[in-house]
Order: sequence, then C-alpha cells, then structure tokens
Amino acid sequence: MAVRERWGSGFGFVLAAAGSAVGLGNLWGFAYRASQGGGGAFVVLYVAIVLVVCLPVLVAEMVLGRDTGSSPLMAPVKAAGDRWAGMGWLFVLAASGILAFYAVLMGWTAQTLLHAIFFGLPTDIVEARTFFKSVSTGQSVFWGQLISLVLTSIVVSGGIKGGIEKLSKWFMPLLFFLLIGLSFWAATLPGSFEGYRTFLLKWDINQLRDPTTIRNAFTQAFFSIGAGIGCILAYAAYLDKTNKLPSQAIAIVGMDTAVGLLAGMVTFPLVISFGLKDVVTSQTFSTLFVSLPTGLSSLGSTGRIVAILFFFLAYIAAITSSVSLLEVPVSCLVDRLGWRRRNAVYLSSALIFLVGLPAAFDPDNVLEKMDSIFGGVLLIFGGFLISILLGWFVPRRFDQDLADCRTPTILRNSLKFMLRWIAPPVIAFGLIVSVVDLAKNWFIF
Repeated sequence: MAVRERWGSGFGFVLAAAGSAVGLGNLWGFAYRASQGGGGAFVVLYVAIVLVVCLPVLVAEMVLGRDTGSSPLMAPVKAAGDRWAGMGWLFVLAASGILAFYAVLMGWTAQTLLHAIFFGLPTDIVEARTFFKSVSTGQSVFWGQLISLVLTSIVVSGGIKGGIEKLSKWFMPLLFFLLIGLSFWAATLPGSFEGYRTFLLKWDINQLRDPTTIRNAFTQAFFSIGAGIGCILAYAAYLDKTNKLPSQAIAIVGMDTAVGLLAGMVTFPLVISFGLKDVVTSQTFSTLFVSLPTGLSSLGSTGRIVAILFFFLAYIAAITSSVSLLEVPVSCLVDRLGWRRRNAVYLSSALIFLVGLPAAFDPDNVLEKMDSIFGGVLLIFGGFLISILLGWFVPRRFDQDLADCRTPTILRNSLKFMLRWIAPPVIAFGLIVSVVDLAKNWFIF
C-alpha cells in the first residue's frame, strides 16, 4: 500500500477487534453449542481453549500483522518467504467463505427484527417454524443476504478510521448496554436459575471426552475469538509500535467471552421459562430464530419490545463481524494489486455474494457444512499455522515486536512458551477430533 491508514486510537482498535470477535457466533453459536449436551463441560473446555490456546495465537496474529504491515495474503510471505504463501490464501479463503454464509444468517436476523417491529411475534412453535421457513427460503433470503452485504460494503468502503472504527465506537458500547440490560431482565423470569443450571452449570465429566463437545468447544472458541482467520491480522497491520498487544488481546478476549456468557444468560432462562428445551437441543438454528420469538410472544408487548432489542443487538454484532471478514479480501486486493479500496470492496462483495447463494437456498445442507468447514476446520487450521510460524519459524519477530512495545519479560516468555509448546499440539488435537467427528456425522462410517 502506498499510504497505509492508521487507527485513530488504541481504544478504537480494541473496539473494532472486539467487534470482529463479537457476532452471531456469540449470540447464536454459544447458545446452541452449549445446549447440545455439553453444558458445564462445554463451558470449561471453551474457556480453557480461549485462555491457553486462542489468547497466544491472537497475540501472534496481531504481531504478524503489525510487524509486516501487510494484508493477510502477503504477511506470511513477508515474514517467512514464499513457501508460506499458502497460509495467506487460507486466510482469504476462510474469511470469504465465512462471510458467504454469514451474510445469509444476517439476512434472517434482519427479517426477524423487521417482522417483530411491524407484525409482531409468532404465538406458538408451529407458527414460528412457518415464519422461519418463510425467511430462510425463497426470494426473501436473496434480498436479506444482498442488503446485508451492501451495508457491510458501505462501512468497509469508508476505510479504517472513517468506516470501521467509527462504526465500532458507536455500536460496541450500545451492544454491551443492551445485552447487560436483557440479561438482568432474563434473570427475573420464572425458572431463570433452572436455565443456568440446565445449560451452563450442568456438569457431566463424560462430556469432556465426547468428540462432539470437544469439536463444539474448539469451533466456538476459534470462531468466536476470530483467531486464525486473518481478520485481526488485517486490523493489526494498521497499528503502530506504541500499542501494547498482549493487554489489547486480553481486552478483546475478555469482551468476547463476556458477550458469549451474557448471551447464554439471556437465552437459557427464556428456554426453560417457556418450556422450549426440547426444541433448542434438537435444531441448530431454532434457539435464535424459532425458540426465542415463540417464548417472548407469551409476554405480550413486553416480549415484543425485548425481541426487537435482542435482534437489533444481534444485527449490530453481525455487522461489526462482517466488516472485519470483508476487510480480509479487500486489504489483500489493495495491498497485492494496488487497487482502490472502493473497487476492491465491490469485487469482493460480488464474489462473496455468489459463493453464498447455495447456502441461501439450501441452508439445511450447504449452510451447515460451510459453517463446519470454513467456520470450524479451516479456522482451527489457520490458528495452528500461526502458532507454528510465529512459534517455530520466526520466533524472533514475535519476541522483538513485543519487546518494542515494552511487554514485560515474564509475559513475553510465557506467551512464547504457550505459542511454541502448548498451542500447536492442543490445536492439532482439536483439529483431528473435529475432522473425525464431522466425517462420522456426515458419512456415518
């Protein structure tokens, strides 16, 4: 890039990076993955993976971006040579693939919000499923997906300071304010503690050995934090050496984890209070688009207001994530080919829209598989490659960059140890379990 933008402030970067991490993966993914039998075991595994694996990988990804000052496509090559070019293409493929199906989910979220505003909520499960079918099939899916990508494109076209940072400074505080308010309200519902106990506090030690629980925990951790996908790398390329990356990474991880837990504290009391447990555990998307509106409808006008607030904050979270996903291919076109940002946005959005069409018209098969592959396996693999590159091939870059921003020696050494000796084998284990479990579920061998 001839002239590289900079973040207006370190706080702006943290909010934008947290916005990248906070999305439907927290509000939607955490709820249904925790409900699939894992309970407390899932939560323990998720938190352990985030702290022991995702945190050092996130710092390494930030170092790779800031140290090279390059896009996700070019950063691995600049750091370690042409043999690492495939890693850059993996970032582009994973981010674009996730955004392709993510825009479909955004469309569903927007339509659910608009329906709650103008028409109200479904009164029972049958009506809710009919409504969900109407927003997840036909032309409405096409328009929801398209409009979501257009809105994302407008933000990314504004650049780092004028688009992404400005969005994050307004929307992230609003998101936290709404989510905290809703969690307090949910705690007043009948059966709220039973909801926490059933989904978040239920403990079954056998679940720690269950392949699906392990896969869900790894997928949720990497998808939620956004490590290994290139988004944080792209954002970090606009940082200067004064930013203290470890403390910023801790802030990002803390915000993201808090949103996931708060989302569970909103969703699970609703599920138990309205007798929707069986629906949640049996259907992937029902927690957000079927169960929640159905339960809230029994509360009359109060439930409708809560539904509007919840789906509004869900769409805010989705937008802050989608702009970071689009920034990956856009920054690569600008960096590698010297394109104008706006032209890079147009081309990237158009191609991603086309790639997402199969997921839009066949969500039961294509969308779920895209989620598992791009939002699961490739994401975890990207995190593995980052740990290998920064931990083994260019460890001096990692150490020197952290030293330049005056990271305490004990913290540098701890991060280096975790990145080199802990993260690679743990991520490799999670990757193997995920691939085997998916293959078993898809092919039943």
